[in-house]
Amino acid sequence: MNSPSHALQGHLHRAGVSKIIVVVVNWNGMRYLGECLDSLSKQSFRAFDTILVDNGSVDGSVDFVRLNYPEVRIVSLTENVGFAAANNIVLRTVEAEYMALLNNDAVADPHWLESLLLGLEAHPEAGFAASKMLSYDHPNEIDRAGDAYTWGGTGLLRGRGLRAHRLDAQEWVFGACAGAALYRTSMLREIGFFDEDFFLLYEDVDLSFRAQLTGYRCLYVPGAIVRHKGSGSIIHDSATSVYYSHRNLEWVYVKNMPSGLICKTICFHLIYDMASFLFFMATGKGKEFLKAKLDALRGFKKALRKRRKIQSKKKVSDKYLWRVFEKEWLLPRLTRRLAK
Repeated sequence: MNSPSHALQGHLHRAGVSKIIVVVVNWNGMRYLGECLDSLSKQSFRAFDTILVDNGSVDGSVDFVRLNYPEVRIVSLTENVGFAAANNIVLRTVEAEYMALLNNDAVADPHWLESLLLGLEAHPEAGFAASKMLSYDHPNEIDRAGDAYTWGGTGLLRGRGLRAHRLDAQEWVFGACAGAALYRTSMLREIGFFDEDFFLLYEDVDLSFRAQLTGYRCLYVPGAIVRHKGSGSIIHDSATSVYYSHRNLEWVYVKNMPSGLICKTICFHLIYDMASFLFFMATGKGKEFLKAKLDALRGFKKALRKRRKIQSKKKVSDKYLWRVFEKEWLLPRLTRRLAK
């Protein structure tokens, strides 16, 4: 790939315009911020600004960034409003052509941003782009290579656990993990920003689904590499993770699944829910799982109201969506769970 010209980057800076705004949401993550922000300072593409949205941290994060990274703009909140709302604060006001999101516990390769940008500029039909996220502690292993969505109505970390040299071709995928992704601002304005009712987890799956329904495709760019520490703020299968993921996956399904595909997916979805219940009962998280489903039901009417608006914007066929979904069975997922 050819790099964006230095003349273009210089013009953008002289005009006081950034082509990309990079947003890093932080909550008590000072121990991660140094590597994350250092990696942004080394990007080959320079026509971008970085904004840190701090969710009421009490670990000195804001002072650390203000002292060591004066070029980073800081939005300091007094409380933790969640990942979705924190990003939306910037998304609602940004004028840049693109929005990049990077987790505070992710370290970007120097060509990360350039690779994502070149991918989208070469494919105008793509509304957003997904990165190749490798495990920070095991860099020869894929953390995820974009997001998938299964015919059981659940999100799937695409490529999790595969060797790093796998999934090395640029291709279309269901969606992008918001921990390392690039979005066209025009797409976000059309489909809407993150659903703040989600607070955290599955908000990116929901956004990816809305984008697909509206006709925007997601491009997986294997050259856009980040190393992800993973579970920096939310421990995998913690009470917080179980609650928000299993509440929010129901809202994703209710809001976005077209009526014509509900009849093809509802049985798989219910089987997945039952299998998940048994799994979490056996691992001591049954209470959190049941609370998640009860709260999902309490938000059912609101989700239905959102559904009417979302489905009214649908531009793609059910046949297209069915091809996009991952045909995953329960056994491989359970095997991966038990191996952790």
